[in-house]
Amino acid sequence: MSDISIMEPSGPKPKLWLEPSRIGVYAFLVITALYFLFPLYIVIITSFKDLAAIRDGNIFWPQLVYPEGTHWYDPWYRAWFEVCTGLECKGISPNFWNSVIITVPSVIVSIAVAITTGYALSNWPFKFSEGFFTILIVGSFVPYQVMLYPMVLLTKNMGIYSTLSAVVFVHTVFGLPILTLLFRNYFASLPVELFKAARVDGAGFWRILLQVFLPMSLPILTVAVILQVTGIWNDFLFGVVFAGLPNYPMTVKLNNIFTSTFGVKEYNVEMAATILTGAVPLAIYFLSGKYFVRGIAAGAVKG
Repeated sequence: MSDISIMEPSGPKPKLWLEPSRIGVYAFLVITALYFLFPLYIVIITSFKDLAAIRDGNIFWPQLVYPEGTHWYDPWYRAWFEVCTGLECKGISPNFWNSVIITVPSVIVSIAVAITTGYALSNWPFKFSEGFFTILIVGSFVPYQVMLYPMVLLTKNMGIYSTLSAVVFVHTVFGLPILTLLFRNYFASLPVELFKAARVDGAGFWRILLQVFLPMSLPILTVAVILQVTGIWNDFLFGVVFAGLPNYPMTVKLNNIFTSTFGVKEYNVEMAATILTGAVPLAIYFLSGKYFVRGIAAGAVKG
């Protein structure tokens, strides 16, 4: 039997978990996280306090004992159903549904159009397609404020000004340039052999898009949904200009709550309204954060 030589381990030694460089990185990340989470913590615990506990001045500790007849959820109930702005005391619930009505069709329509446009620009070039793409890129950098007055005139001539349809239309139009750029770059990063093979098999424009490219587009779709939902839900400018008084979204309602000068200043109700207003974007990020990172890495920033 031949001798079997014993191989000595080679290569760099495994790093210790508590080595100084790693401790420094984790310490920096923890401090940064606490820096950004601490204001959120203050907002949350304030939303569960009554006004007497808030007036005591200790903003860092939650309220553990409530007077008889009061409950921890009272500020949230008032924020949702009863908070007043001017003469209206219906809470933010009607404005929440206004935001939903604005966000859902705006996201669906803008993404559907951007997918088709980006796919056509990357795989079905046509005459002046590069010029068209250049115009889209320039359009994505034009400040919204520059286009406000022309869009007001356009929606007024269309007969939809001061309606939710006007806000949906404006968000869809202004979301198209950046979304088209994302989808065009993503589809351009996919192997061209997939497109050629589908063409050889006799597939046309829509069949290749729906059966070949779209199933591979979950990461970039997630990026687009997060960008649109966050931008549309948190928008204030278009809501206050185009929606009209009965159709204000949550952000406009929240601003009116904070700037109202009537009655007692209810900081707990204002904090509860703030959390309710930001709940949807936060939920989107928490539920699809890993897909967002994957979509960015998969082509969202590739040229």
